[in-house]
Amino acid sequence: MAANADTIARVYAQSLFELAQDAGGREKILEVADELEQVVELTRADRLFARFVESPVVDGQRRAASLRSIFENRITDLMLRFLLVLNTNQRLDHLDAIHCALVDLVHEAMGRVEVDVWTAVAMDEHTRRSVTDGLRTVLGKEPVVHAKVDASILGGLKIRVGDRLVDSSVAARLRQLEHSIRS
Repeated sequence: MAANADTIARVYAQSLFELAQDAGGREKILEVADELEQVVELTRADRLFARFVESPVVDGQRRAASLRSIFENRITDLMLRFLLVLNTNQRLDHLDAIHCALVDLVHEAMGRVEVDVWTAVAMDEHTRRSVTDGLRTVLGKEPVVHAKVDASILGGLKIRVGDRLVDSSVAARLRQLEHSIRS
C-alpha cells in the first residue's frame, strides 16, 4: 500500500508541478509549493481539520463546498482546483505524501538537494555557511541544510544526503578505534 501511495503522490505532484510550470514558471511553482506546504501544515496543526479532510465518511460535495469556503481568495485558483480534484478522486488523505513528492520535484528542478547535518552543538552562522559552501562544492548542487543537534556524537559531523550517510563524528571515530584495538 505504501508503494502505491507513493506512486499516487508522485503522479499528483508531477501534475501539479506541470500545471504550475505552465501557469507561470518558476515563480508559480514556488508559490504553489508554498501553498501546498501551508495546507499540509494546517492538517498537521489541526486534527479536526485533518479528520475532516481525510475522512471517507464526509460527503464529497459538502467537503468541496467547505474547501471552497475555507480557501477561496486565500490560495491561488490553481491550488484550490487541485484540492477539489483530490477531493473528487478521494485522495486528500495523500496530501502529505504529495507535498513531499512536490518538494522533491522542486528541488530537482531548481538544482537543490536536501541535506541533514548533525552536530554536537548548534551551528553558528559562520559554521553553517562553511558547511553549506563545502556541500555545494562536493555535491555540485545547492544544499538545503537541515541542521540538527545530537550531543551523543561528541564532535564532528554526520551528514545524510538521500540514502547516503557520512559519519565523521568523534563518536564514530572512537567506535572505529575501539574496533581496531579489539581486532
